[in-house]
Amino acid sequence: MTDSSDDLARSKERSVRSFVLRAGRMTRGQQNAWDRLWPHYGLSLADGPVDRERVFGRHAPLNLEIGFGMGQSLAEMAEAAPEQDFIGVEVHKPGCGALLMEMEARGLDNIRLYRADALDVLTEAIPEAALDRALILFPDPWPKKKHHKRRLIQPDFVATLHRYIRPGGLLHIATDWEPYAEHILEVINEAPGYCNLSQDGTTVPRPADRPLTKFEKRGEARGHGVADMLFERQ
Repeated sequence: MTDSSDDLARSKERSVRSFVLRAGRMTRGQQNAWDRLWPHYGLSLADGPVDRERVFGRHAPLNLEIGFGMGQSLAEMAEAAPEQDFIGVEVHKPGCGALLMEMEARGLDNIRLYRADALDVLTEAIPEAALDRALILFPDPWPKKKHHKRRLIQPDFVATLHRYIRPGGLLHIATDWEPYAEHILEVINEAPGYCNLSQDGTTVPRPADRPLTKFEKRGEARGHGVADMLFERQ
């Protein structure tokens, strides 16, 4: 299998990226899980578009989580919905190792992982209109004004993502940073092909299938509200 670093190398050509690769060290457990489990659960851009029958052994509803962090929420969602399949995208290797540990502990076989830039995964690995749902939960808000250009949710990215969600499929975004929520709503409410499922065009109550995350708990402790936004692809 192609080394996951090869997939990340492709994103270096972009002048602006929505992430910075941190040199975080993996724990012994994360490294062990990576060494044993990545060859089976890890996907590579070199493999081309995802063939669900080959990858999952079935054709089931397909979810894509962009930036799953340490993977706790993704594992919980996959465990609660064994009839669905999940693809997680994350650039940080310790997070991939942590998710692999969680998958093994829970006995999950309905998750596959990319260690790559989400834009590369979309344009090189996801067939058009293949996703039933895309999830972007607590993306980096890049709060400083000079860094706003690094925010993942931008008109061009939203337009690209639209191509890979099936008509009637969902885009679910959550953030605990109010200025970023305002930015997200402005971008997507103005983007063609999306319908905000909130009655007033703003946020929705937390969907029952989104687990409470450490980010949410941390935000609540700081007095930050959490904004869930749900859009249907037209």
